[in-house]
Amino acid sequence: MRQVAVSLAVMAVALANPAYAADQGAPQADQASNGGIAEIVVTAQKRVENVQDVPISISAFTSTALQERAVTSVASLSNISPNVTLDAGTPFSGSSQVLSAYIRGIGANDFAFNIDPGVGIYLDGVYLARSVGANQDLPDVERVEVLKGPQGTLFGRNTIGGAISIVTHDPGDKFRFVGSAMTGSFGLFSAKGTVDVPLTDGLSSSFSFSTIRRNGYMHRIAYPGALNYASDPITSMKAAGYYNAGQGTEGGDNTYNLRGKIRFNNGGSFRATLSGDYSKTDTSQIANKVITTFPAVFAGTYNCAIAGNPTTTVGGVTGPCDSFIGGPPSVAYVGRRGGLNSVVDLPPLFGVNADNNPNNNRLPYDNRFITNSIDTTYANGNNFSKLRQGGASLNADYDLTDNVSIKSITAYRELHWAAGMDLDGSPLNFLHTSFTMNQKQFSQELQLTGHALDKKLNYVLGAYYFKESGNLHDYVTFAEGLLQVDGPNNLATKNYAFYGQVDYKFSDQFGITIGGRYTHEDKTFEGFQSDANGLNYKLAQVFGDPNCASLTPISEQCRIDNNFPNPGQPLRYYIAGEQKKVFNNFSPKVGIQYHPTDDVMIYASFSKGYKTGGWTTRLSNPLPYAPGFGPEKATTYEGGVKSELLDRHLQINAAVFLTEYKGIQLNFQQGVSPTIQNAGDARIKGFEVEVTAAPATGFTVTGSVGFTDAKYTSVLAPAQVAPSGLQEGVLVGSALPKTPKWKFNISPRYELSLGKHGKLIFLGDLTRTSSMRNDTEGTFLLDRPSTTVINASVTYREPDSRWDLAVGGTNLTNERYLTTGQAQLAGGQIYGTYSRPAEWYARIGVKF
Repeated sequence: MRQVAVSLAVMAVALANPAYAADQGAPQADQASNGGIAEIVVTAQKRVENVQDVPISISAFTSTALQERAVTSVASLSNISPNVTLDAGTPFSGSSQVLSAYIRGIGANDFAFNIDPGVGIYLDGVYLARSVGANQDLPDVERVEVLKGPQGTLFGRNTIGGAISIVTHDPGDKFRFVGSAMTGSFGLFSAKGTVDVPLTDGLSSSFSFSTIRRNGYMHRIAYPGALNYASDPITSMKAAGYYNAGQGTEGGDNTYNLRGKIRFNNGGSFRATLSGDYSKTDTSQIANKVITTFPAVFAGTYNCAIAGNPTTTVGGVTGPCDSFIGGPPSVAYVGRRGGLNSVVDLPPLFGVNADNNPNNNRLPYDNRFITNSIDTTYANGNNFSKLRQGGASLNADYDLTDNVSIKSITAYRELHWAAGMDLDGSPLNFLHTSFTMNQKQFSQELQLTGHALDKKLNYVLGAYYFKESGNLHDYVTFAEGLLQVDGPNNLATKNYAFYGQVDYKFSDQFGITIGGRYTHEDKTFEGFQSDANGLNYKLAQVFGDPNCASLTPISEQCRIDNNFPNPGQPLRYYIAGEQKKVFNNFSPKVGIQYHPTDDVMIYASFSKGYKTGGWTTRLSNPLPYAPGFGPEKATTYEGGVKSELLDRHLQINAAVFLTEYKGIQLNFQQGVSPTIQNAGDARIKGFEVEVTAAPATGFTVTGSVGFTDAKYTSVLAPAQVAPSGLQEGVLVGSALPKTPKWKFNISPRYELSLGKHGKLIFLGDLTRTSSMRNDTEGTFLLDRPSTTVINASVTYREPDSRWDLAVGGTNLTNERYLTTGQAQLAGGQIYGTYSRPAEWYARIGVKF
């Protein structure tokens, strides 16, 4: 309660002091005709409303505001929305189009098919089920709405943290073209355009395109002397492909997007929009930097193996080399890679650096591969991300009466993705990951909206059906192939839901909201993950299992001795057969609103949301069952105020919230297998204030302040997630990942009139963010420090607004910080992705 009191005090100060500006919902260009703040309409409650009338904490951004702030993707919104963290890429995903999204401490930092997002992304009302491809480019966006807190009633499952709704441009009834071209740092070239073409009376069309190309900012350099050592080609190990994109760099872009729409609206009772979109990316991996190495399981074993020390503790390894992988020189199974289900059978590694034959010497794996720059790496393996995605939708509205309308949204989408990363930062095949994902989804939503009792009663009733299927195939090479994970997995989901929400005004001052959503979900999964190198069996042979004396073929008794569950499938970790889970959930919402004046609304709400459960897919050791996990649940209490003051020259929106977050899905080690369990609960509390001020014609200041205190209140079996010397661990009182306590943003904008010569627009944007964890375990070397990011631009707009020219810069102070990363304790390294450096751009735009 003390925190809530402090938050209310901050709100009161904000209301009393208009010097701080910031409702992100207000546009940064285009003021109202009286020099005040223009209105923004949103559809957060499935109907068109002024954002100031919606009793939800929303940050809404117009196309003009996004363009002037150089926001080109969903992740770019992160700095300008309080209590929101959006990062391009997750650990070992390889792609900047994978979105790590957190709102008020709740989200997901993984791309696996079994991990559903905690923040729902919607494109023109259609849910995007995967985090892969969710970091959408925004070439023809009309607006973006960021809804905070559980949105389970109107949006459904996997919006436990919130929802992000992207609304693209609809065709107009007059010919129009809007386009731009941009150049900048790292060979940037970007072009985009949208054309509206009327077809007949009531029928219009639009076509949008965009392309962006940019070189990477991390450079791959040759390791001195690497050619003096023996090595294996990357094609020796299984992978999703073998390709080195980026012309020796990482962190580049090469994407194009297409979108087409046909809209029917003749002013009658029926309206419909048919749309289709397609995007293709063929670029390098996200930039990856090895931060440190350590002689853990694979690194230590490999190093002492090539040195010919089968029974000696080397480099901190807690036992002799042959106690984990290998054996005495006479057996020499340390490092014999393949021969069971690998691409090729490679020779042993044991003792190669001690056999008086320098031609087969191997490089050890240690800190010699740490370069002296965060923008260079000795990596030379796979380096690609190829993504194709798209879909079609039909959005149809019909007015049953003057007061009642029905809407149908029918949609189908697909994505096909392949990515490959060299994570070890060396010329060795020490930690290489690659993936393929194929996914398709179909959804059908029906909405009945209306009003009654002289518009005192507004309601929305809905039914929703969703079907998804696909597969993710993981390939991971550890330590020159000592372990070679080969992991195809198939998953499918069928979901249906019914929902409703009623808003009733007892008077002009007082109203209530009551809503709820019932969801039923059926999930299926079948896992085929295995070790192509047959490491378990080679260990059994080394340690004298007579049933494993010969491994070609692997006998049934050898399989049984090593606990592999499937007869006839000795390498498969998972039990055979399709696994099934059923989930049912009811998410209610109750709210009240009070309007002390026409321009001020005070609201309070209670809402619930949930994120669906599933199965662990990344096994690295056999288990007699498919380890599963249940859903996450969140209950949020929120109070807020929305206000327009001083004849719409000042907006102040503020909210305080308290969330009980239950059943948090965390990774636990079960032997050497990472398994996901509902392993913790947390309490999240905080506030946010967003203000916009227009003190003079042509001058606006927007800004925001967000505070979130998100900590674990309980952790299951804390010994399994106890801190190490590298990590704080997951303990009661630990902070949740990707959740800074404080975020502050301020953005002044000034239009200087040049009379008949046009105008100049000056824009500055400063965001201060406090430190945060980048991973669940709290790895110290991955922590993101406090950051201050400054962007700025100057735009000249000619008198008729037919063209404009802008120059600007992002991250002007070259603030560099880790956006994602992982402590790979078995592999022996900590790696991560640093933010983009300072960059400049110049853009020319046209409109006619």
